[in-house]
Amino acid sequence: MLHTSVPGAFNTTLEHLGPNTMAWNLAMKYHVDEELFYSAFLLYKNMRKLGVPHDTFTLPIVNRALSSMRIDASLGKMIHCVAIQVGLDVDLYFCNTMIEAYVKCECVGYACNLFDEMLQRDVVSWTSMIAGYISEGQLSVAFDLFNKMRIELEPNSVTLVVIMQACCASEILNEGVQIHGYAFKSGLLMDWSVKNLVLRMYASRVSTEEVELLFSEVDRTDVASWNVLISFFTSQRDMTRVLRLFNEMHSLEVRPWNIETLTIVISALAKSACLSKGEGMHCLIIKTGVYDDILLTSLLDFYAKCGRLETSVQLFREIRCKSNITWGAMMLAFIQNGSFVDAISLFQQMQAKDHDIAPEIWRNLIDAYANLGALKSGKVVHGNLIKDLLNGPVKGNVHLETSILNMYLRGGNMSSAKACFDRMPIKDVVAWTTMIEGLGSHGFGLEALTYFNLMMQERVQPNHVTFLSLLSACSHSGLVTEGCNIYYSMKWGFGIEPNLDHHTCMVDLLGRNGMLNEALAIILKMIVLPDSRIWGALLSASRVYGNRRFGEYAAERLLELEPHNAGYYTLLSNIKASVGSWNEVEEMRRMMSEKDLKKKPGWSCIEVNGVIQGFVSGDISHTESEEVYETLGRLSRAIQEFG
Repeated sequence: MLHTSVPGAFNTTLEHLGPNTMAWNLAMKYHVDEELFYSAFLLYKNMRKLGVPHDTFTLPIVNRALSSMRIDASLGKMIHCVAIQVGLDVDLYFCNTMIEAYVKCECVGYACNLFDEMLQRDVVSWTSMIAGYISEGQLSVAFDLFNKMRIELEPNSVTLVVIMQACCASEILNEGVQIHGYAFKSGLLMDWSVKNLVLRMYASRVSTEEVELLFSEVDRTDVASWNVLISFFTSQRDMTRVLRLFNEMHSLEVRPWNIETLTIVISALAKSACLSKGEGMHCLIIKTGVYDDILLTSLLDFYAKCGRLETSVQLFREIRCKSNITWGAMMLAFIQNGSFVDAISLFQQMQAKDHDIAPEIWRNLIDAYANLGALKSGKVVHGNLIKDLLNGPVKGNVHLETSILNMYLRGGNMSSAKACFDRMPIKDVVAWTTMIEGLGSHGFGLEALTYFNLMMQERVQPNHVTFLSLLSACSHSGLVTEGCNIYYSMKWGFGIEPNLDHHTCMVDLLGRNGMLNEALAIILKMIVLPDSRIWGALLSASRVYGNRRFGEYAAERLLELEPHNAGYYTLLSNIKASVGSWNEVEEMRRMMSEKDLKKKPGWSCIEVNGVIQGFVSGDISHTESEEVYETLGRLSRAIQEFG
């Protein structure tokens, strides 16, 4: 006797269903609705075995299960053959579900063949086919099909939503404007989903004035429209407008406690590290009780970016259902705050819980090892990832591959880094920039320039970070002429305006080569205000070349910018000590004592036999501290002997 059962309302034997087609259809539909897709297929198999006839609803129900499972298309082709055998292949409802099944199984070609053979096609047929081409990335074909559809019948709002989502995802503006025009003429712009997608498309590419004009035409009570506008100003890093919009939502009595809205605002505050504003939002969230795990994860990220790691840890503990996003955010929080060992420990906890580890998590782990200089441990992870290359997270993931490349570069293993880079099937601007930066940081300035030329040959457009890496490479290798050429080519050759970071690199490059007057001239000619880093670069160069006048001037500017930074007092004190101005040295130390300023000790770490050893300046807590200091003493004496 054949039996089947599921928890809940439906529980029967197959014999009781008998030859009643409707009963079998209802049984299969129940299984599909309960997401028991494999059980639905077993039911259909037994239905065929018992010779129960089909009706027009049987195979569409089976196709629903097939679409949800997204398995190999061979099963879909079998269902299609059955439909031909029983004469249901011309049924419009079946054909529409069959197209969807083929599309979900990534067999758009089969879907296209069926679509072309259909004697009758409705809006669902056309929309499903357009969605199929979009899923394959064939946007031009999808737009052509949309235009052909308009000749045969009018699209509906669902069709426009499908094609506008493609415009938003790919940032295609010209076609999007045409779709916007059609939506306006056809009256479909009245649908709030279409209207918000139009707004989102323009927000990704157009100026502030045009976005605000479009927003003035939408329904002011629609929270989704406000979310799009807030997201736009978040991307513009305009925190004033973000907070003003949020407050305006409240004043207009728009339901402001949409979780997506709060998540967007918290994410915006995280980018600008506005601690007080973020804490106010957190209080509001607690007061209203409107939150979910995604919003709590955004808060976790916010506090981490503001340097409040302990609060991030507390929020992590409060999140009950921790997804890959949550684990990844917490690992990244540790890394951003220099707690690399804690990030690795968190990964090990995740492994112990048998979580399915996403590529972003592996990337965070690799970054933690890279920051610790733990090359051996990083290579072990890389090896494990290579073992799963066919189905693993490395294949085709340019971000993870770039992190692995960065690990080898930071660890000084240039041969492995070059091998990794050469094996990368896709090299985007981040990968090229990482390679250039890694070579430059190890003194291979000319080789970094060679890779930049190769990058140009591959027609990869450099960005401001690429030029920053190039200038840094020139600075580390003393390539003054090459560095100056790059600095001036940024604006005049590539249309990229140098920012404060680029000016700082140039000051460092010129200062390292004793060109202090030229370095100071760059600072004084800048449009933007100089910060502590650029004055620090000039101060460092002044100390190396014994230029007291420049050194004191730079140190005084530093103390004006950061009067509570003990390190700058120490630097200025050392400059005065180098020329025997002991009274001034004593004055500097007295000021530090009065302000209770203490310089944070330097630290470093090294990996020995797979174990990470950490060292802090002046610390004697290490188990082998005596041997460490004895070795340092010998090295110091040897350096003095060799001058």
